[in-house]
This record gives sequence, C-alpha cells and structure tokens, in this order.
Amino acid sequence: MLATFLAAVFVLLWSTGFVVARAIKPYADPNLFLLCRFGGTAVLFALAAWAAGVAWPRGRALGKHVLAGALLQGVYLGAGYWAVAQGLSAGVMALLGALQPLMTAALAAPLFGERLSARGWSGMALGLAGVALVLAPKFAAASPVQQGHAPSWLVVAISILAVVAITAGTLFQKTSLAKADIRSAGAVQNFGAALVAGVLALALHEKHWIPSTTLWISVAWGIVMLSGVSVTLLMWMVRRGDASRATALLFLAPPLAALEGYAGFGETLSLVQIAGFGVALAGVLLARS
Repeated sequence: MLATFLAAVFVLLWSTGFVVARAIKPYADPNLFLLCRFGGTAVLFALAAWAAGVAWPRGRALGKHVLAGALLQGVYLGAGYWAVAQGLSAGVMALLGALQPLMTAALAAPLFGERLSARGWSGMALGLAGVALVLAPKFAAASPVQQGHAPSWLVVAISILAVVAITAGTLFQKTSLAKADIRSAGAVQNFGAALVAGVLALALHEKHWIPSTTLWISVAWGIVMLSGVSVTLLMWMVRRGDASRATALLFLAPPLAALEGYAGFGETLSLVQIAGFGVALAGVLLARS
C-alpha cells in the first residue's frame, strides 16, 4: 500500500515539471532556472545529511554520484529544454521522453538480470500508445521540428541524447551507488546536475531573469517537490525494485500534464486525449502487475 501511494505521489509531482517549464518561460532562461533548482536542492539535501550525520560518498563513488546526477537531471533537462528552444515540438520531446521506460527495460535485462514478461512489454506498448494519443493535438498543431538556430539533425540528436542520459542516470541508481545514504547521495547528485546547468547557461549566454511571484514559486517548487521529492522517490523505487517497473510510471506524466494544463492554463482537452490517459493508465498497471 505504501509503495502504491509513493508511486502515485512520484508520477503526480513529476508531471508538474511540464507545467513549471511553461510557467517560467516568460521570466527566466531555462538553464538559469535549472541551476537555481538543482543548486537549491543540493543545499537542502546537504543540510539534511549534515544534521543526520550520515556518511558521504568518497573517492570514485563521489565521481559516480556526480555523473549520475548530471545525467539523470542536468543533461536530460538541459538538452531537452535546448531542443525545444531550437524548434523541436514540445509534443515530440514529450513522446521521446516516453521512450525512456522502454529503453530502461531493454537495458535492465542484460545489466541487472531484470526480465520483463510478455504482459509487461504489452503494458509498455500500451503506455506509449496512450502518450501518443494524449500528444496527438500537439503533433497536429505544429511540424515536428520548426526552423530554429540549429540544424534539424542536431536538434533531433540532442533530444535523443536527453533520453539516453535520463535512462543512464536511472540505471546508475541500481549499481553500487545504491549503498549510499539517499540524503548525501541526493546532495552530490544534484550538485552534478547543477554543474551541467551552469556550464550550459554560460555556453548559451543565458541571462534572462525577471524576478516575479510566479518565478519564485516555481523555483521553490522545483527545489523541494521536483528535484527534492520526486527524483528522490524515483531513486528509492529503482533501488528497491525493478527499474523497468519504476520507470513505467513515466508514461503517466504527459497525460497528467495535459490535465494540469487544462486546469491551470485553460488548454483544450479532447476526447482523444482523455482516451489516451485511460490507455496509458492501463498500460502502466499492466507493466507493473
């Protein structure tokens, strides 16, 4: 029962990342926002680890945690935001992100001996189909890659890199990194993500930052709920169970984001999208059964 509740909390919080990305767009460049988000979460976890007196990763383990955090959050979000800013349809990026559970399931078998049953693979396929239905209006509204500052092939390659990065960062949690206390691990991994965001902000000459209530609320939400609670829950679920079953929950993020966009921004919600939510939910339940 507790595991089911935590899984529901995770996917609900994770889905709000789409809403936050939209909310901060008029006020801040993405990597500046991510730098504040990851840096704030790193400080939060460092204080929690210090107060509890837990051990910190050292030596090679320290470097592995930095790399895991850089991949799980820094490269994934930084590359994804960049691709969208360069003209990649947000719907296409979300659909590519939905490939992550499939990639995780495929790699978890040879790496960790996890075997997904035929029912599980059927659930994965249903989940992806549900996401495609939810995102269908976005595909109809715009071309997959609009003209931007970078070549289309590069934009697509970077977006695929983002999905590979979050997959690798997730699978890292199943290795020897799982031995570390989740508070000190969270501090180091968010520091790794902050390093990536800082480098990208400098490289892309980001400087747009207009202080506002919306921006500060988004920063606080990102620090505490997104990088703090939701990513920690993902780490915890992957550590304690099958990576493929944990990441199958990500199929529900785009459908929930569509519902949140409808409630918070007055976006349209068609019958096809509602049906897609049902299909994705059925897929997740099947994949996790």
